[in-house]
Amino acid sequence: MSHTNLLGPDPTLLPEFTEAQAELDSGTDPGDVARAHPTFSAAWAALAERALEQGDPVAAYAYARTGYHRGLDQLRRAGWKGHGPVPWRHRPNQGFLSALAALAFAAERIGEQDEFERCRQFLVDSDPEAAVATGLSGD
Repeated sequence: MSHTNLLGPDPTLLPEFTEAQAELDSGTDPGDVARAHPTFSAAWAALAERALEQGDPVAAYAYARTGYHRGLDQLRRAGWKGHGPVPWRHRPNQGFLSALAALAFAAERIGEQDEFERCRQFLVDSDPEAAVATGLSGD
């Protein structure tokens, strides 16, 4: 007997980027990780977060958008059809979800309120836990 989610699509789990994640975890500069692994969303998210911390929301927006689009490509290859859960608890999903959160924050800082709201809602719809973990839950 198959146990499938009758209320909606199964959660989408992105593939592991073991080497890239290890480099990022060890403190390798995210720019170096992004150059070596340009499809690794977590490196782009880290670059975006750093740019936000440094007060450069335009650069953050560009980095975050890159990580977001790299993640969307991977989600689609993993069978995602434009909706459904993308669980935060699955570490490889965190790069995409973090890039999405960084995109929301950067959009808000450059006055793109509609984009901020779309990204925030996308994050909540993907996994409310991701919205809480990234500070975009709205609570």
